[in-house]
Amino acid sequence: MDLEMNADDRAFRDQVRRFLDTELTADMREASRLNSGVFAEHEIAQRWYKTLHKKGWIAPTWPAEYGGTGWTPMQRYIYDSEAGQIGTPSINVMGLALAGPVLMQFGTDAQKEYYLPRILSGEDTWCQGYSEPGSGSDLASLQTRALADGDDYVVNGSKIWTTGAQHADRIFCLVRTADTEKRQEGISFVLIDMDTPGITVQPIITLAGDHEVNQVFFDDVRVPQANRLGDENDGWTVAKYLLEFERGGSAYAATVASSLAKLRDIAAAEEKSGGHLMDDPGFALKVAAAEIKQQAAEYTEHRTIAEITQQGRPGPASSIMKVLGSESNQWMTELMVEAVQYYGAPYQPEARVPGNNIDPVGPDHAVPVVPKFLNFRASTIYGGSNEIQRNIVAKQVLGL
Repeated sequence: MDLEMNADDRAFRDQVRRFLDTELTADMREASRLNSGVFAEHEIAQRWYKTLHKKGWIAPTWPAEYGGTGWTPMQRYIYDSEAGQIGTPSINVMGLALAGPVLMQFGTDAQKEYYLPRILSGEDTWCQGYSEPGSGSDLASLQTRALADGDDYVVNGSKIWTTGAQHADRIFCLVRTADTEKRQEGISFVLIDMDTPGITVQPIITLAGDHEVNQVFFDDVRVPQANRLGDENDGWTVAKYLLEFERGGSAYAATVASSLAKLRDIAAAEEKSGGHLMDDPGFALKVAAAEIKQQAAEYTEHRTIAEITQQGRPGPASSIMKVLGSESNQWMTELMVEAVQYYGAPYQPEARVPGNNIDPVGPDHAVPVVPKFLNFRASTIYGGSNEIQRNIVAKQVLGL
C-alpha cells in the first residue's frame, strides 16, 4: 500500500481535522483522556457515535450499499490517525465491527434489512456472547445449550467477560445445539434481545475498579429460531469469520501512536536527576523501541486494511495485527507506569469520572495510567490469546 498522500488525501485530512475541531466537545475530550477501558463512558460514547452517524462517517469498514463511507484505505488511515491523535471517545463497535460483517455474510435478507440500519444508527448496541466460565481459548468446549421447542430455542447457560452487556440491547451468542464427536460441529450462532425474560446481567469489577465486563445468565430464555445466523450446528463457521474482524478490525496503530505521543509528553514533564525523564538515555532508548513497535503496527495495519478492501475480510493477517497491536499497547502502558513513578500508586477512581471537581493526587496525566495498565493486561487474551494467534500465523501464513 502506498503511504504517500496525494492532493485529494491532504484535502480529506483537512476536512477530518475541521470536523474533529468542530464536533469533538470539551467533555468528550476529557472523557477520552480519563478513559482507561475498552470503550468510553456509555453516554459520551453514544453521543460521539450519533455524531459520526449524522456525518455519514460511522461505518468506514462497511460497503457503501449498506451505508459505509466508501473510503479508500488511505482515507481510513487518515481518519484513524487524526482521531487517535486528538483523542476521540472509544465507541462500542460490537455491532459495527463484528455483528455487521457477519450479518452481511451470513444473514438472510430479512435479518439484514432489520438489523443493519439499527446498528448503523446506534439504535441497537451489541455485546458478544462467546466465552464461558469453563470455555475461553478452548471456545469449542462451550456448554450454553439451546434446545429446539417449536419455532424457538430455549437457551440455558452463561457467558462471561461480556463487555458492555449492562448497556447492550442485543447479544450475538454461540450456543450448543447438538452433541457431536467433533465439538465444533454442534454449535449454532444466534442473535438474542437482551430484554428477553430469563436474562440476568451480573457485574464483574475489574482490577482497575471499573464495571466494564459482566457475566450473563440465561435461564429458559426463548429465542426465535429465525434469529439464528447461518445453518443450525454450523455456527463455528460464523464464529471464525467474526473473529477475523475482532482481531484485525481494530485501529491498533492509531491507538499505539496516540499512546506514544502521551508517553513523550509525560516523559518531558516528569523530572529525574535534576532534568527530565526524556533526557535519561535508558528511558529514551525504551521510547525509541516503542516507536519502532508503533511503526511496525502501522505498516501491518495498512496491509490488513488493504486486504479487507480487496477481499472483504482480514484473513490470517488479522492474527498478526492482533499480536503486534495488543503487545505494543501493553508495552506503552508499562512505559507510562514507569514514567509516572509513584504518582501511579494512589487509587482514585473518582478522579477518572468526567466532569469531576476533584484535585487528584499528583499530576492530571498520572490519573488514568495504572488503571489503563491493568485493563490492557487482558488485550493479549481476548479475541483469542496471542499464543493461539501465533499458531494461526504458523499454519496459515508460514505454512508450518
